Amino acid sequence: MKKNRILLLEDDNNLGETLLELLEESGYEVDLAVDGEEAVEFSYKNSYDLYVFDINVPKLDGLELLDALREADDKTPTIFISAMVDLKTMARGFALGADDYIKKPFFPEELLLRIDAKMQKIKHDIVCGEIRYDPSTKELFKSNERLNLSHMLLLMFDLLILSKGKIVDKDELYECMENPSSSALRVAITKLKQQTGLDIKNIRGVGYSIESC
Repeated sequence: MKKNRILLLEDDNNLGETLLELLEESGYEVDLAVDGEEAVEFSYKNSYDLYVFDINVPKLDGLELLDALREADDKTPTIFISAMVDLKTMARGFALGADDYIKKPFFPEELLLRIDAKMQKIKHDIVCGEIRYDPSTKELFKSNERLNLSHMLLLMFDLLILSKGKIVDKDELYECMENPSSSALRVAITKLKQQTGLDIKNIRGVGYSIESC
């Protein structure tokens, strides 16, 4: 079974080694970087399921690092750990796409709980290109930003993404509409394609399908 892989950025040697040992004992594969430039090198060479970044580190701080990764279209979920907890720093971290923020000092087990919770959520999410969808909560994200579809379009999207690679019959999609018709369905599918960026195929006379991502 493939282990989830984490990139940990922490310049405090004692804390870094403690977290490294705890995470590896908990079944994660971890690479430990002690400065921002080393973390960049790791991110170029490997693919990760989660980033855990301290902010105040040498050469390239955690915020600058995440900004650079997001500019390179890296959407890997990220948790910040830092003694810097002023609202401005936190706001910038979340604006850059951070998923969580934990204040130093903390119990290593607290970070582990948050990582476990994040990994469980990732396992249940459906990822399709820039789209990430949680079927249990019906939350939809595009490029890590919340995408708010109309109720009708969300119902259609749910049907299509849960049947990815299969054809969804037009009659099933009609059930999502108050006043169903072929023309109204075509308009709705066009809007859905525009808002999500997904390639939704028209299977003539049958229905629609998200064939691949």
